[in-house]
Amino acid sequence: MAAPPGPVPDTLPLRPAPGGPVARRRTERGRLVKSAAGLGLILVLWQASVPLVGLSDYFYPSPATVARAFGELITKGILPVYVSDSLLRYLGSVVVGGVLGLLLGLAVGLHRGLARLLAPFVNFLYAIVEGAWVPLFVVWWGYGIKVIVVLLVYIIFFPMFHNTMVGVRTVPQVYVNAVRALGARPWQVVAEVILPAALPNIITGFRVGAGFAFRGLIFAEMLAAKTGVGYLIYEGVSMQNTARTIVGMICMGVMWLFIDNLYLKPFERATIERWGVVVVPEDGH
Repeated sequence: MAAPPGPVPDTLPLRPAPGGPVARRRTERGRLVKSAAGLGLILVLWQASVPLVGLSDYFYPSPATVARAFGELITKGILPVYVSDSLLRYLGSVVVGGVLGLLLGLAVGLHRGLARLLAPFVNFLYAIVEGAWVPLFVVWWGYGIKVIVVLLVYIIFFPMFHNTMVGVRTVPQVYVNAVRALGARPWQVVAEVILPAALPNIITGFRVGAGFAFRGLIFAEMLAAKTGVGYLIYEGVSMQNTARTIVGMICMGVMWLFIDNLYLKPFERATIERWGVVVVPEDGH
């Protein structure tokens, strides 16, 4: 006859969950180490290839030459001003264009007749490449920040508008009818049913528009600005200082990583993942 089981302990030893914060931090540290190692390897290979290529700094600058150009731009105070100008233009334009696209897309999506009326015109404007507007904007407003801001607002507005409108129109009507049957007011239907259901489309439009607007920022600064990272890239070419151009390209990549990791991804976590639309894997990415 088997012995009766012993008493069950009141508490069990706690172990960190496989996908808990400790594991995520460890994974993040490992990812950073691999990224740093990859970057170091690229720099070593780049520096080693300079004597093999045998070209001047104008055609093929070394990492040391680029580092000297970076230090010169920092000590003269040029780079901090250029980077801050680009960030302010970008963030301000993204906020204005995103809000306008969201509000108009929501209004049109809620009125099917208005959507049928405006859809051809919106699709026509959406198909026009943003670069085609630059000469016309310059004729209207001249060279300067106004051209850059209007261009960036235009770039982000249409992805936001289109995706918001589509997201609102594809919300199942049964959800709306169910909430109305419970006595919800129109603003409650929009806030508690339509917006959460359309949120994946809205965030997609925001991400697409933000990426296009960042590329548009660099392009517009090359043509219509006297400061900014885009102007730094253009200035380096015009001054035959290729190292400055590469510094501008590096700043462009670092700025996007900064925007993506400190603004866009946290914004996604605070919206889409909050509603359970996206399931975050255990490793955190």
